[in-house]
Amino acid sequence: MQAQRSVVMVKPDGLQRGLVGEIISRFERKGLKLVGIKMLQLTDEVLEHWYAHHKGKPFFPRLVSFMKVAPVVAMLWEGLDCVQTVRMLTGITKAREAEAGSIRGDLAVSQQLNLIHASDSIEMAQKEEKLIFSREEIFEYKKDIEVFVYSEEERE
Repeated sequence: MQAQRSVVMVKPDGLQRGLVGEIISRFERKGLKLVGIKMLQLTDEVLEHWYAHHKGKPFFPRLVSFMKVAPVVAMLWEGLDCVQTVRMLTGITKAREAEAGSIRGDLAVSQQLNLIHASDSIEMAQKEEKLIFSREEIFEYKKDIEVFVYSEEERE
C-alpha cells in the first residue's frame, strides 16, 4: 500500500470552540490513520513559511496575528489518497459555502475563522510535515482495522 500523509491543523478558533475531538473523530471514522499529533504555539518564523503564498497580501498581517492568538493542534494523517480525502472532509475555505457533511460545512461560517487547515497538495503536505513535525514525532505502526478500511488490492 502506497499511503500518503497530510497535515491537518486545528486553528485557534477550533481549539477555543472545543472542536478538537469532533475534528479528530471525523478523520478516524473515515478510516485514516493518525501518525502524529501535538499542540503548539505558532511563531512568526513558521507562519512566514506556512503562509508564504499569502505574504504581501493585505490580509497577511491579520492572518499571522490570528494564528498566534491561541495554540493550534497539529496532526499528521496517513492513508490512500490522503491529501484529497482530507480536503474533502475539510470542505472549501469559505465555510458558509462548504458542503454539508464537511467539517467547515457543518461547524463554521467564516472564511478566515474556518476551524481547520489541511494540506492542499502532496508537495505542500511534505513541506508542512517538515515545518511542524520532527522524525521522532511521527509514528509508524500497523493498524489491524486497515483490512476493513481498504480492499486487499488497495493494501498491496
